[in-house]
Amino acid sequence: MRKALVVIVIVGMFAWAVYDFAIKSDESADSDRDYTVEEGVSTAADSTGEDDGDTTEKVGLEIGNVAPDFELNTLEGETVNLSDYRGEKVMLNFWATWCPPCRAEVPDMQRFFEDKDVTILAVNLTSTESSEKVVTDFVEDYGMTFDVLLDENTQVASQYQIQPIPTSFLINSDGTIHNKAFGALNYEMMIQEYEKMH
Repeated sequence: MRKALVVIVIVGMFAWAVYDFAIKSDESADSDRDYTVEEGVSTAADSTGEDDGDTTEKVGLEIGNVAPDFELNTLEGETVNLSDYRGEKVMLNFWATWCPPCRAEVPDMQRFFEDKDVTILAVNLTSTESSEKVVTDFVEDYGMTFDVLLDENTQVASQYQIQPIPTSFLINSDGTIHNKAFGALNYEMMIQEYEKMH
């Protein structure tokens, strides 16, 4: 009798632990359904609990996500945020002066900038350069007229998980990532993807 009682108590405690765990997991899953939180941005889903695609913006680095916002200084000392360019098609390019594929890509980027209604933000990995003057000289030598941003601590490069350079993100006018490219793009590739952007 005593053994049976001990077994019942142990089974009861086990059942309670499983029940308690299941309830907490369910509550946690419910809270995850209501909000998308990434990169410090939280946006609520609509009141029905269903996502109609218009009320929730997912911030991230995948195609279709809203590109993470950042703040950097231009070569001229002006502070800009990526979000300042909402409503414009943007090519966000990570590069350095010492990188041969970057050097090869710049003339095509300049032509692309001149031919199309596109904003180019060329984020220089400034901490990898010998000096800021090297960047200034490079910009002048290559006739770059689009914005060059200085990522002095590679904070934005880390945020965007940049491995090879150049790496480019093509960003739609609504702030979502249309495409990302690892390595140099040529003019034809830029135009081809530009035509698909919105």
